[in-house]
Amino acid sequence: MNSPEKTLDPVTVELIKGALQSARSEMEALIDRTSMSPFIREKKDYFTAFFDRQGRLISGTRVPLAGNLIDCILEQYPQDDMRDGDLYIYNDPYWSKGAVSHLPDMVFVAPVFSRSELMGFAEAWGHLWDIGGLMPGSISPDATETFHEGILVPPTRIYRAGQFNEEVMRMFLRNSRFPEMVRGDLKAIMASCQLGKRRLEEIAERFGLAALNAVFEEMLEQTAFSLRTALSEKVPDGRYKFSDCLDGDGRNDQSYAVSLTLEKSGEDISLDFTESTNQATGAINFKMDKSVPANMLGMLLTGEDASVQMNAGFERALKSVKLRAGSIVDPVYPAAVGMRSHTMVRVTGSLLGVLGRASDGQVSAASPVYVLYYLRSHDRLRGSYELCIEGLGVGFGARTFADGIDAVYFVAQKNYPVEFAEMEFGVRIEAYRIHKDSGGPGAYRGGAGIIRDVRVLWDEAVLGLRLDNVKHPAWGIKGGHAGRAGRVIVNPGAKDERQLRPMSDQNQLSKGDLIRIMTGGGGGWGHPFDRPEASVRLDVLDGFISSESALTDYGVSLTQDLDIDVEATRTIRAGARCDGDMFNHGKGITSKEGLAS
Repeated sequence: MNSPEKTLDPVTVELIKGALQSARSEMEALIDRTSMSPFIREKKDYFTAFFDRQGRLISGTRVPLAGNLIDCILEQYPQDDMRDGDLYIYNDPYWSKGAVSHLPDMVFVAPVFSRSELMGFAEAWGHLWDIGGLMPGSISPDATETFHEGILVPPTRIYRAGQFNEEVMRMFLRNSRFPEMVRGDLKAIMASCQLGKRRLEEIAERFGLAALNAVFEEMLEQTAFSLRTALSEKVPDGRYKFSDCLDGDGRNDQSYAVSLTLEKSGEDISLDFTESTNQATGAINFKMDKSVPANMLGMLLTGEDASVQMNAGFERALKSVKLRAGSIVDPVYPAAVGMRSHTMVRVTGSLLGVLGRASDGQVSAASPVYVLYYLRSHDRLRGSYELCIEGLGVGFGARTFADGIDAVYFVAQKNYPVEFAEMEFGVRIEAYRIHKDSGGPGAYRGGAGIIRDVRVLWDEAVLGLRLDNVKHPAWGIKGGHAGRAGRVIVNPGAKDERQLRPMSDQNQLSKGDLIRIMTGGGGGWGHPFDRPEASVRLDVLDGFISSESALTDYGVSLTQDLDIDVEATRTIRAGARCDGDMFNHGKGITSKEGLAS
């Protein structure tokens, strides 16, 4: 395998790469400082990027959701009709063929010119607080078609040569229950996009358009080369299959599978998702652009190399990505897609699974999908809404060299600080701690989920809940056990205690009710008996596992003073080891436990 030809000055290449990264960091900082909604300002749910004139991703945020964001705009607006000062918006997953995958993610794209010649695009998107639809927040397990999830915006020109189309903005905001907050977010994202435009113009002015185009091509080939090299080193030629399952769609108890076949012959690598389950009635469908699994695969195999750019080079390294229309990863309009993160995480799980089969388990274990809850209140007399949306961390899968990360939300995002949540919403956070025993046992332990106790302070409220990996917990590998499931309980320990369906809406709550949200843990890697006894004891002392788990899962006997009983431990570990299969999918919990009404 040959490396990319070094026809360019490597210093110039690195200077331009650095300038693009710096510009994107500036764009992100602007969004951070000027947006209004917690989802963007606190949770960091946004994406910034630069594309070349063909619409190929050159440099983007390391979030594996971005598809070919420019293609649908170029189909609607020819390049020769674009002008300096134009700005385009859209959020339609179907019109964009999965470039954006659910409606709250509003995309802004600005064409960038160098001396009247189109040279590329600056892009920014952010997750908007509410864009209409069935429920405040625009995402609900009760949605059965995308019309329930808010207003769909096809590619639309909102600025023409610097002139703002106020009518488009007015029409869009009329569909939101929080128009002023959404207006502020839209202005922040537009400003970020315009900043990116200026910075790309400055880079072109400094280095020249010819050099910039050459570096763009070099960056794509560098990324492609990195992924090809990783695949050559880590994946032998062959055919590998794996399926990762979702619990259900909120409308029925059917499990849904993301099924993947990876075939490799030399440098020809194909990904085939056509055996995945048919699309769901509920909102877990994932309209997946074909670039997305390529980006995921690239991040999994090259993520430790900071020099590898997030760009369309990952796509270039693959021969093909096959999807089947009408499946859960290629739903047919107007299937609901609001909770596509459940399926997106299973796409990652299926990729890890095939890599695990190809490498004899030398990959990380699976991670559960992060948890969201929507706490809503509505004063009908005043026509006002209250909305608390929180994203909560889970435990990530154990790695081949270390434990999984505990209490982590998503790749490049955060959950809310307790103080912020209490100041912003009608809630009081009464506990925020590790979910003991949730991480899958292993030589390297799966990351632990969290427990968050939320007290309702509004007079009445309705709770929407999005939790998965209950029937199908995050799998362990190479002798590691699956992670343990999460659950949600209202008023734990009280006479009116009840457990909620993991994916449900319209759960009625009153002032003073306590919601206990327990999130799941990641799968373990390697046999638990291979975990050092001292590490097991330390996990007990730190509250990650119980003494009971130390004994039954890890074979480590502890005294009442939590010292290691050396002889008992040696006896247990010598006589009770069972290595099992490559993958451990766990037992989950029963339908009765997990789906109580």
